[in-house]
Amino acid sequence: MTPDHGQEDWARAAFARSREAYPSSQAPVDQILTAARARRKRRRAAAAVASAACVLGLGLTVAFLKPPSDAVAPARRPSPPASSSFTPAPGPVGVRVAEGTTDGHRWSVALEFHRTLPKGYTLPTLPDGSTAPGTSLLCQRMYIGGVRIDHQGGRWADCQPVTGTQDPHASGELGLWGLHDKGLSGSRLMVSNPEADVAYGVVSLSDGTQVKAATVTVPGTTYRAWAAAIRDGRTITAVDQYDIHHKRLTHDTNWH
Repeated sequence: MTPDHGQEDWARAAFARSREAYPSSQAPVDQILTAARARRKRRRAAAAVASAACVLGLGLTVAFLKPPSDAVAPARRPSPPASSSFTPAPGPVGVRVAEGTTDGHRWSVALEFHRTLPKGYTLPTLPDGSTAPGTSLLCQRMYIGGVRIDHQGGRWADCQPVTGTQDPHASGELGLWGLHDKGLSGSRLMVSNPEADVAYGVVSLSDGTQVKAATVTVPGTTYRAWAAAIRDGRTITAVDQYDIHHKRLTHDTNWH
């Protein structure tokens, strides 16, 4: 088949006329950039408004949470003290049994308990040559006119070894103590280390007077005592001890 060159030329000429009748336009670059800049400005403005609103809301929240300047802030709990493994050495525990004035002299009686044997104290030797038992020390400090009874025997002369805080061998003793003639003359102190059920003691004198003394116990122990002062020249006719119900438990007439 022979190509029709006339028809081809006609088609080319028609296409050329159509292109000249409708010229192509360039892309609207300026318009596109202008629109993009406007959208960017709107986004920045919106972001600024949102940020300002957020800051304002945070400020209002802080304003509501912050107490007025004149309000009293709640007290803070103190920090717990730092733990320490240091334990202080146990010292003596004492109690004042009784005190007063007799024959113009101040007198007092106190019990002093040492949980461990003090440095410098030596357990006494028993008649059979053995050492007296004891892990602690109980001292009965008695003073008349500022002078300690039995001070000539040294610091521990008025002490006895005991085992722990509840040694029964420290109970049941009754004694008359003084600074002269082994307590037989001058101002004297009657001191009892009674059993647990004794609440008080009563010392009856030959002139008809009576001296009453209450039992006092060393805290944390079973060691107790009551004490009464006997004036010079007075004779003791009886020493009685009673329980809390005023029932007489002992009656002793062997004191003068």
